[in-house]
Amino acid sequence: MSANAKDLRHPLKRARGLGSAQSGVGHWWTQRVTAAALILLGVWFVITVLSLLHAEYATAKAAVAKPWNALLLILFIVTMFWHAVLGLQVVIEDYVHTRWKEVVLLVAIKFLAVLCALAGVLAVLRIALGVGP
Repeated sequence: MSANAKDLRHPLKRARGLGSAQSGVGHWWTQRVTAAALILLGVWFVITVLSLLHAEYATAKAAVAKPWNALLLILFIVTMFWHAVLGLQVVIEDYVHTRWKEVVLLVAIKFLAVLCALAGVLAVLRIALGVGP
C-alpha cells in the first residue's frame, strides 16, 4: 500500500495543505479549565457580593481592598474575558464564512476583551492600593 492510500484526507485538502493544525485539543482544554475556574470563582464572587448587599460604600471598598479578595477578583475578571474570547472565537470560526470578516471579528473581540479586562484589573488595583477617590 502506498503512503497516499493511508491518507484519509480528501485529495483537494491534501493539495491545499489544509490538514489539521494540531491545536484543537489545546483550545478545548483551555476552554474547559477556564470554565471550571469560573465555576469556583463565580461561587466566591456571588458569596462576596451577597455578603456586601446591604453594606456601606466604605465597607465594600474595604472588602475589595483585602489582598485575597483583590487577587480573586482580578483572577475572576481575567478568566471571564479569556473564556469569553475562546467561546466567541469558536462561534466566529464556525459561522462566519467570509475570511476578511472572520479576521476582523476575531481581532475586534480580542482587542475589546483585553481592553475591558485591563480596565477591570486597573479598577480593582486602584481600590486595593487606595488610589483615587
